[in-house]
Amino acid sequence: MNEKPRTESHDPEYPEKLLEFMRTGWRDDAVPLPERPHAGHHARRRAALSAAFPGETLVVPTGHERVRANDTNYTFRPGSDFAWLTGDYDYGSVLVLHPGGEAVLYTRTRSPRDSDEFFRSREGELWLGRRQTLGEKATELGIQTAALSDLSPALAGLAPGRTRVLRGFDQLVDAAVQPYDTEEAGARDAELARVIAELKLVKDEWEIAQLRGAIEATVRGFEDVARILPADRGVSERLIEGVFNLRARHDGNGVGYSSIVGAGAHGTILHWIRNHGTTVPGELLLMDMGVEGPHLYTADVTRTVPVNGTFTPLQRQVYDIVYASQQAGIDSIKPGVGFKDVHQACMRVLAEGLHALGVLPVSVDEAMESDSTLYRRWSLHGFGHMLGTDVHDCAKARKEKYREGELDEGYVLTVEPGLYFQPEDDLVPAELRGIGVRIEDDVLVTAEGAVILSTGLPRRSDEVEAWLAAQREAGPRLP
Repeated sequence: MNEKPRTESHDPEYPEKLLEFMRTGWRDDAVPLPERPHAGHHARRRAALSAAFPGETLVVPTGHERVRANDTNYTFRPGSDFAWLTGDYDYGSVLVLHPGGEAVLYTRTRSPRDSDEFFRSREGELWLGRRQTLGEKATELGIQTAALSDLSPALAGLAPGRTRVLRGFDQLVDAAVQPYDTEEAGARDAELARVIAELKLVKDEWEIAQLRGAIEATVRGFEDVARILPADRGVSERLIEGVFNLRARHDGNGVGYSSIVGAGAHGTILHWIRNHGTTVPGELLLMDMGVEGPHLYTADVTRTVPVNGTFTPLQRQVYDIVYASQQAGIDSIKPGVGFKDVHQACMRVLAEGLHALGVLPVSVDEAMESDSTLYRRWSLHGFGHMLGTDVHDCAKARKEKYREGELDEGYVLTVEPGLYFQPEDDLVPAELRGIGVRIEDDVLVTAEGAVILSTGLPRRSDEVEAWLAAQREAGPRLP
């Protein structure tokens, strides 16, 4: 008999007669699972990663559930790099890539029927559902599998000097492979994370299809919100968040990040996620939201709309500056263009707009100087970021490949300039205070230039007004 299954303090005791009864009469049905059509994409990624480190063993864990409060956990979300390499979404699994490219996925097996774990433990199958056999998972994912219980001896036999670990996801794995306590050894693991990030920069056709699906679901979510947004009275930001989350959960895995729903002055707070405000007719509503698809690729889209359906002249002026900035950035995108060049294209238009509004204290040229950038008081953030299995994808890539590098065909990135006039900013006219505008779209870099993947949502101010009116006329719908 195995160790006592994990139970909770409020669980009732199991009398021996009940235990004996529960151990009998169970049928063990096989579940035929064909190989997933995209298993080959994961295999090619594993091969590319192994080729980057010849003669070495690479260990990539997915992580475990995290405690939310007491004995309840957050919903598990697989490690992005692990999922990108395996297609496995179960918690606790660990990928080991051996020299030469042999891959072994260590994962949990079926709940054994020779113990009480399957019905008595909170991790058992009667509590959480049937787990796959090792053979079933191997067939579905196209990868060799082994029991997670065999991982410890496998790790113990690895040579630290020829092993790299994606650290910070699994404490047991980190401890099992000799912890690195030198700068040189620590850099080896960091290099593994860096190489994975750079391999993820170029999206293959399957990944682009996943992003398109997540973006299409996001468009439907924005439409759902517009259809319940009244023009003549206020509703809570959390209602808007909840309506979008319904779409995200129905059409995908959930939201790709905490939704930003900023009504009025909350739209000037870049990462406003408290969402406890209320819309006000006559003010703007900034919504930064994205659906994460079933294979963990996420959209990231922002729209700013007039609650009553029509921009005021000043709101429209600010909005049109941001739109022109975004368009300038999109127009500049093509292979070989520097990431910084796209940033500069967007920011110059913002600086010119701020000058036209009369708030920029220096000339546009002076504001754009690297030792100045005074325009950033009203913008703060960059023009965008890479997008994929993380909303801020490829973050560990070298700066010369990303922030200071050039765009390449197959990159997917956001373009999201914004202007934010804080309510307490005494350097701007009172009528500007509390206005926040951001427009964000997801863009694919092709040989011909930029392809906007989120064209299902309008961007121009007049088109936004017409879209909002059309959605309201259509009325609410079920997912």
